[in-house]
Amino acid sequence: MTSGAKDRLDDLAIFGGPPAFAERLHVGRPNIGDRSELLRRINDVLDRRWLTNKGPYVREFEQRVAELAGVDHCVAMCNGTVALEIAIRALELKGEVIVPSFTFIATAHALQWQEVTPVFCDVDPATDNIDPAQVEAAITPRTTGIIGVHVWGRPCAVERLEQLARQRGLRLLFDAAHAFACSHRGRMIGSFGDAEVYSFHATKFVNTFEGGAVVTNDAELAAKMRLMKNFGFAGYDNVVCIGTNGKMSEVSAAMGLTCLDSLDDIVAINRRNYEAYRRGLAGLVGVEVLAYNDQERNNFQYVVLKIDEEQAGISRDQLVSVLHSENIMARRYFYPGCHQMEPYRSRLPYPAGQLPNTERLVQQVLSLPTGTSVDLNGVTAINQIVRLVVANPRAVRRRLEVCNRATRDAVGRGDGCPGRHGRVHHG
Repeated sequence: MTSGAKDRLDDLAIFGGPPAFAERLHVGRPNIGDRSELLRRINDVLDRRWLTNKGPYVREFEQRVAELAGVDHCVAMCNGTVALEIAIRALELKGEVIVPSFTFIATAHALQWQEVTPVFCDVDPATDNIDPAQVEAAITPRTTGIIGVHVWGRPCAVERLEQLARQRGLRLLFDAAHAFACSHRGRMIGSFGDAEVYSFHATKFVNTFEGGAVVTNDAELAAKMRLMKNFGFAGYDNVVCIGTNGKMSEVSAAMGLTCLDSLDDIVAINRRNYEAYRRGLAGLVGVEVLAYNDQERNNFQYVVLKIDEEQAGISRDQLVSVLHSENIMARRYFYPGCHQMEPYRSRLPYPAGQLPNTERLVQQVLSLPTGTSVDLNGVTAINQIVRLVVANPRAVRRRLEVCNRATRDAVGRGDGCPGRHGRVHHG
């Protein structure tokens, strides 16, 4: 529920007005689907007393995901990070693997965890995805593979990466955490490269509470990963290779199936919200709303703004501060870039300017709340606040500087931090 229109700067919560939303509105708040159907499935799991170990719901979930992706094999896992790790190990990646720095840290960690060095690559500013030209320049005799990331569900330059991998004898894996139920040139994302990895984390538009999967058309690779996710067991008391515990539980699969049942409805809500944001923010100088290709299938689970500080007169972080005060928990995404996070910042220092597109992007991008927990009234209220801030950049900057100075002075006196309406927060 919103608190009413925000027409003046004094109406903004950061300057003393009431927050636009009584409760925090998060990016990626979980979609639930049909609760009664979910509970029916969970009760069935309990009645069967078959909670894990390749139960009927996991098998059904794998089948439905494979069918949607248009592939022969889906190997469900306990989460997307473990799915990445098992795919990397099954592909026998070693030495160096080229990845974008503009990705979630799990993409890099999944490599480093197995002592494979991630080599960070810049992105194409037109797509926010890994730049094949930069990939080619980064290949060395130690390179064994490439991991492309379909950021925002928009596909990488798939054909160029596949051609490059073939020519240079490299394995090609795609992190498709954002791209479930999206397509590229009419073909579903999930069927490219050697394999692709989905995330079904709670924040994804289709979730299994926690979960992930690897999809592939390579039967031998799929069989290898099935062994690896179950300690290497090939039958009762018959361990044939090293493995770990990457299995998805039946309750997680029950949630996944329930979300799949509602997939079209969730996508329709995502699209409705996305288009309302696009209409409401159209024409704002220095504010670009990420565009999707209408000729492809999209899940619309991300509403992304790029704030050009020079044109808008306000920085992305200043806008985020205003939105957070309104309980609109907009997110900087992939900030500050994997190459600026530990241990990579210390082990593999990248001089400033070596990844210029990534370094610019991480300062511009923010994601707004959407999904089934956000209605059109909420979108309208968020649009109104963004427009108010961007229409008054100088005044907003001045008032934020006053607020920041007051905060520093209060902290210096030991008084705590000034809060909304002039109150002081302690502790």
